[in-house]
Amino acid sequence: MSDLTLHATARTQFGKGAARKIRRAAQIPAVMYGHGTDPVHITLPGHDTMLALKNPNALLTIVLDGAEQLALAKDVQRDPIKPVIDHVDLVVVRRGEKVTVDVPVHVEGEAALETVVQVEQQFLQLEVSATDIPEQVTVSVEGLAAGSQISAADITLPAGATLVTDGEHLVVNVTAQVTAEALEAELAEAEAEAGIEREESDEDAAAEAEGTEGDAEATAEGDTQE
Repeated sequence: MSDLTLHATARTQFGKGAARKIRRAAQIPAVMYGHGTDPVHITLPGHDTMLALKNPNALLTIVLDGAEQLALAKDVQRDPIKPVIDHVDLVVVRRGEKVTVDVPVHVEGEAALETVVQVEQQFLQLEVSATDIPEQVTVSVEGLAAGSQISAADITLPAGATLVTDGEHLVVNVTAQVTAEALEAELAEAEAEAGIEREESDEDAAAEAEGTEGDAEATAEGDTQE
């Protein structure tokens, strides 16, 4: 993964008022800490930071007063309504250092016909080099039949990565596709067990009326022949 450089400025004003002022200037308040150093409060460029953090495990090069520091975003606080970042916690890392990160699971390939592929775990926790964090872990389901399951330990990891997630955790589950008829029967059975009586639909009523009318015509015809 390539480094992403962000030019930061030190900040000396704190509190909600100061943070709002920073955001109005299209910037983001942040704090950087780790390796026994005192927390450093900084301001990051808003647009560039948002682009850099599209990948949650992006390795950042923070340039502050001419000095460069590698860091990872430990916590990103986003506005619940607007597409903006409110605050970023950065943890200092060093080249060659091992870090533990959550890496997205990407499924590729087509399973067998009439199956459904369910991703039970969206991320795998891995221990990797801070300067070589994979963007994703790829899992192939090509040709897998219903009943196939892939656990964390079954997945081939990127070179240099160590699995932290429990190897027995189910990641991908391939099940048989449920037909509409089977789903309807299952729903009807569940409703019956719960004591729920279904209301008669217009189509059912029309079919029942048609059947009743047909029986009446047949009865009348039989009476005429007698």
